[in-house]
Amino acid sequence: MITDLSLAQNHAFQLARTLMVPVTLFRSGDEFGVLPSDELDDEDDLEIVHEFHPWPAH
Repeated sequence: MITDLSLAQNHAFQLARTLMVPVTLFRSGDEFGVLPSDELDDEDDLEIVHEFHPWPAH
């Protein structure tokens, strides 16, 4: 997990572009994490920060 938000955002964006799938940046306690969005469950006790998409918005 990562403790710096800007670093976590950068990793999340890069992961979305590399995997070419949406990824979710979440917070758990004092740390941030990133997972492909389809791997998150509604039961997960996570604070969603942002979802990154691999394709730019037009």
